[in-house]
Amino acid sequence: MPNHRQTDDVRAFHARLMTVASGSVDPRLERVFGLVPREAFLGPGPWKVMVNNRYVETPSDDPIFLYQNILVALNADQGINNGEPFLHAAWIGFAAPQGGETIVHIGAGTGYYTAFLSLLVLPNGKVHAYEIEPILARRATENLKHFDGVTVVHGDATTLVLPDCDVIYVNAGVVSPPGRWLEALRPGGRIIFPWRPSSYVGIALMLTRGADGFGVRPLGPSWFIPCVGASDPADCLKAPSPWQARSIDAAWLTKDREPDDTAVAICRDVWFSAAPR
Repeated sequence: MPNHRQTDDVRAFHARLMTVASGSVDPRLERVFGLVPREAFLGPGPWKVMVNNRYVETPSDDPIFLYQNILVALNADQGINNGEPFLHAAWIGFAAPQGGETIVHIGAGTGYYTAFLSLLVLPNGKVHAYEIEPILARRATENLKHFDGVTVVHGDATTLVLPDCDVIYVNAGVVSPPGRWLEALRPGGRIIFPWRPSSYVGIALMLTRGADGFGVRPLGPSWFIPCVGASDPADCLKAPSPWQARSIDAAWLTKDREPDDTAVAICRDVWFSAAPR
């Protein structure tokens, strides 16, 4: 029988650790991270957690086992997991969602991190959560039904028209970010995605829309399952070395500006430069 008082204490401490991992001074984060119970989005336990690319089953259905910086299986056969909390805390810290903003969450899974995003855009904000796997989309719809401003879409976000938004939060590995994603960003809008331009480069990038192209901030190593519709290796015409990927400073849509000799990576709809904008 789970000890609910103990679980509450562990969840509160985990929220504090996530806040530190976020690198943010936003006073809302610890409260938001502590409000959403991870177990409510993972289905009944015991659960399979990943260590060193292997799943290990928790000893029981006590939620206390979930409050670690670990992957938890949503579909072990397909390798689909609920991601590492500290990584997501850091990305949320970089994205810095604000009240009233609109967020597009691509690869929402069962909605755990969608829930955080929805709380951070209160009041009057909106989150459009896209999930291509039908079972996960149904679970996310159920899990998020009491969260204000959230819409779950079962579909391929690489082919659908996205709403105008302030943040796009991508939880699947992308070889070539679709141009329509970047076009959906409002001025000052941010997109965070795990970039896999080649088999030997896996890095998270944050692009911020400016008056002239996009500022780029590399966020560190990142390895996610491929994003359906955005993971064709042929869509990366020029791949960067790991060092070049970490040095990227700017990006442009190719329809707005042709790649020049500063380009270190050229994808189907966007190219990246290590030269400051």
